[in-house]
Amino acid sequence: MAPSSRALARALVHPIRDRSGGPLTVLEVGAGTGAVTRTILDVLPPASRLDLVEVSPTFVARLRDTVRTATVSVDIHRTEIEEYRTSRTYDVIVSGLPMTNFDPAQVSGIMARFVRLLRPGGSLTYFAYRGTRPARRVFAGSAEARRHAAVDSVMRSYQRAYATGQRTVWRNLPPARVWHLRRPGAA
Repeated sequence: MAPSSRALARALVHPIRDRSGGPLTVLEVGAGTGAVTRTILDVLPPASRLDLVEVSPTFVARLRDTVRTATVSVDIHRTEIEEYRTSRTYDVIVSGLPMTNFDPAQVSGIMARFVRLLRPGGSLTYFAYRGTRPARRVFAGSAEARRHAAVDSVMRSYQRAYATGQRTVWRNLPPARVWHLRRPGAA
């Protein structure tokens, strides 16, 4: 897979741009090469805070270079989201995690963690590549196809409970569907 395109990054940061007035606390999980991180930094209001969670040491090194000149407070945490310890809650969480690569129980745990980390009224935004289910049916075994379908089922349950919108970004390789979810409560 290629790094996220600018079009995908812009779609993912929509909940940040959508919130006006005052600093925000934002968590990016699975920040990877920093393609989305750069767009987040471009739209964050002054005095905001950005926490980055990334497990790959190679990507963490690249992220350090990316945020070196940031004008907001940024902390990089080299850990998995399940191991990330914080007392903060977030206005917006941006996830670049490839959920269909995990097992369904792990996806369920990650999504529940995201909801707990959001402030009431906070937004979660994430993407999934289009066309992965048919490709897995053709190229993977039946056990892999069942695992993928179970992950999709977990994600659909969160979409039914919290989704506020979704759109397809065709200008990405491969094309991706971006989902926006909101934790109930006052914003």
